[in-house]
Amino acid sequence: MRLTALFLGGLLLAGAAGAEPPAVPAQPGQESAARLRIGLVLSGGGARGMAHAGVLEVLDELHLHVDAIAGTSMGAVVGGLYASGMSGREIQQLFASVDWQDAFRDRPPRAELGFRRKQEAHDFLVNLPLGVQGRRLQIPSGLVQGEKLTQLLRRATLPVASVTRFDELPIRFRAVATDLESGAPVVMDSGDLTTALRASMSAPGVIAPVERDGRLLVDGGLVENLPIDVARAMGVDLLIVVDAGFPLQSRDRLNSLTSVSNQALAILVRRDVERQLGTLGTRDVLLQPAMGQRASYDFNGVAAAVATGVSAARAQELRLTELAAAAAPPASGAPAASAPPARAGLPTVQFIAAAPESKRYERLLLAAFADQVAKPLDPDAIARRISAIYGQGNLELLDYRVARTPEGATGLIFTARRNSWGPNYLRLGLSLEDDFAGNSTFNAAGRISFTELNPLGAEAVLDLQVGAAPRVAAEFYQPWSPLQRYFIAPHLQAEAHSVPQLLAGQPIGEFRVRSFEYGLDLGREFDNWGELRGGLLDARGTTAVRLGDFSVPDVSYHTHAGFVRFSYDRLDSTTFPRSGQALTLAVRAEDSGRGAAGSDLFTFDWRGAWSHGKNTAVAWLSGGSTIGGSETNVRAYYPLGGFLNLSGTAAHSRAGPHYAIVRALYLRSVGRGGEGILNVPAYAGLSLELGNVWSKRNEISFSSARSDAALFFGADTYIGPAYLAVGYDEGGSTAFYLFLGRSF
Repeated sequence: MRLTALFLGGLLLAGAAGAEPPAVPAQPGQESAARLRIGLVLSGGGARGMAHAGVLEVLDELHLHVDAIAGTSMGAVVGGLYASGMSGREIQQLFASVDWQDAFRDRPPRAELGFRRKQEAHDFLVNLPLGVQGRRLQIPSGLVQGEKLTQLLRRATLPVASVTRFDELPIRFRAVATDLESGAPVVMDSGDLTTALRASMSAPGVIAPVERDGRLLVDGGLVENLPIDVARAMGVDLLIVVDAGFPLQSRDRLNSLTSVSNQALAILVRRDVERQLGTLGTRDVLLQPAMGQRASYDFNGVAAAVATGVSAARAQELRLTELAAAAAPPASGAPAASAPPARAGLPTVQFIAAAPESKRYERLLLAAFADQVAKPLDPDAIARRISAIYGQGNLELLDYRVARTPEGATGLIFTARRNSWGPNYLRLGLSLEDDFAGNSTFNAAGRISFTELNPLGAEAVLDLQVGAAPRVAAEFYQPWSPLQRYFIAPHLQAEAHSVPQLLAGQPIGEFRVRSFEYGLDLGREFDNWGELRGGLLDARGTTAVRLGDFSVPDVSYHTHAGFVRFSYDRLDSTTFPRSGQALTLAVRAEDSGRGAAGSDLFTFDWRGAWSHGKNTAVAWLSGGSTIGGSETNVRAYYPLGGFLNLSGTAAHSRAGPHYAIVRALYLRSVGRGGEGILNVPAYAGLSLELGNVWSKRNEISFSSARSDAALFFGADTYIGPAYLAVGYDEGGSTAFYLFLGRSF
C-alpha cells in the first residue's frame, strides 16, 4: 500500500517530459476603470493542495473578490468548489469530514456490498478479481475506479448541477486535464462540473481515466500543473497564484525506488511550473505554502495543511488588502462579497432517465430510482442506492447529473458503464494449514463468473478447487427482477474430503468421502444483508477407508434431500471483523435412499464483533447435529481440530455426528495498511475455545467439552489472512500453526 500511495502522490503532481503546451505571451495587467479583475491560479499537488483552502479562507476574510479561477488536479477540485459557491471555510470542513483512506478505495465497505459479493469474498479471499476476456486476463485501467471520489464531488456540487457553462458559475472557472491519447492539455470550460473535477485529478495508472466529450482524460498535472496561461486567457488584470506543488527532495532522501521515481516526476513537472512562473509580472501575487516535505498522498492532518495556506496568505496580507479594495465593485454596483455568492437549493426531481450509452441498464436504473420522482432531490438516498448497485461489482461507473428539458422539467440522467475488464471475472483463493509436526493441508481455488447474461442480471459461476479437498461446482443464478430480490438457481457439484477414523476417540486412520449432487434452489435476498434459500437435490457418493482399519466396508449411497438455509451478514470484514454480526441457520432433510437411511441435519453459525479503538472482541458459536440413520455414516460427520477449532489439537483430528464449539477472541491492532507491520493491517490475538464432537446427542454436555486456547499473530495480506499461532489443549498437547485462509 505504501508503494501505491507514493505512486499516487507522485502522479497527482507529476508532469510528463515533452508535454509542454505552447507558451502564452504574458499580458501586462490593465486596471479597469471600475475595478481590477483578479484571477486565481491553484496548482496540483495531491494532499498538499488542501493548503489552497487556507488561502481562500484569508481571501474571504479580506473580502477579496475573485473574478476567475483556473486549477489543476487538487487545485481544480478546490477551485471548482469555490467557484460553485462554497467558502474557504466550508471547503475545509468538507475535507475534514472525508475519510480519505476510504475515498481512495474502489469497493464500497463490505457492509455495503451485495450479498452475493459478500459470500464470494468469504470463499475467495484474494482481493483482486481479474477480468477474463477471450483467452486473456484483463486488469482495471486504474487501481481505483474513482466511484467514491465522483460521488463525493457530485454531492458537493449539486447546488450548481444545472449549470453547463462554467462562465455562469458564481465565479468563472476552468479546469485542466490531459488527453491520454494525444498528450495535449484540455481546458474544460463547460459541461458537467463534477466530471471535469474528477478528470483533472485522475492520476494515470492509479485512478481510472474519465471519458468526457469523446476524450479519455487524466490528471492535468501531466502537462500543466500551474495553469497561469489559462487564467490569463480569461481576461483578468492580474493573478494570485498559489503553488502547492511538491518540491525536489535532497540527496539524502533519494534512497529508494519510490523516492527516485517521484523525484524524476517532480523534475518534469517543475520544468513547466518554472516556465509558467516566469510569465508573472510585478503586480501578480505568488503564494507558496511552506509544507516542507509533506507527501502528496498524506491526506491526514487537514488542519495542518490548511494552516500553511493561511500562513502564506497572511505573509502577503497587506498586498492582498490593497487588491481587495481595488477589486471591489463601485458603490453604485453590487456589494462586495466576502465569499462566493450563495448556492441555489436542490431542485424537485420530475423525471428519471438513462443516458443514451447506458440503455442496457435502463430497467435497473428506473427500478432503483423511480421512487425519487416528484420529490426534492435527496443526495443521501441516491448515494445509498448507487452504493448498493455499485456493490454488486459489475459497474466501473454509476453516476448522475441534473438535467433540464426544453420544456423546463428538471430531472436526473444516470450513466452506468460496465467494467472495462469484465463482464467475466476470475477470483482466486488459497488455504494452507501446517502444524510443524508433519501434518499439513493445502487447497487452491478459483471461480470464473460470467455476469450480465441477460437484462435481469443472470450469472453463471464455475468453481474449481485442487488440493486436500478437491471440488468442482457450477451454478446458474437467475434473478426475477433487475434489483435481484427473488431468484432461481440450478446447480451441481462434485467433491471429496477426508474424515478421521477414530477408535476410543483417538484417530487411527482416515476415510475418504466422495460425493456428487445436483439440484434446484429458490430464494430471496433481503437488501444486501441476508438471504433465504431452499431447494431440492439429488445426492450420491461413496465412503471408503483410505488409511487405518480396512475391515470397515466401503459404503455407497443415493438419496434425495431438501434444505432451507437462512443467512444474515453484516460483518464489516471477512478476515478481521471489527463490527457487525453474521448468522447462518440450515436444515437438511434426506429420504431413505439406496445405501442411506433417512436423516435430518441441522447446523448453525453465529459471529459478532465489537471494537473500541484498537481493541476488538469477537464471539463465535458453531454447532451441528444429525438426526436419523446418518449418525453412523461418516459422510455426515462434522470435523473439529486445528486453528480456532480446538487449537491445541491437530487439524481435523476429531469428527462426529454432533458438534458444538464456542469461541471468545480478543484482537489488538498492531499495524495499519500502508504503515504498519508488513505494510498490511496486522493483529495480535488470544482465543479461548470450548467444544467437542459427540457420537450421541445425549452425551453432549459442558463437562465433556474440551477447553483450548491460542495465541496468534495475524496479518490481512493480499492473498488472504495469514496467522502464526500456538494452541494449547486441556489434555496437555500443544500445536503450532502456520495458517493461511478463511478464519472467521
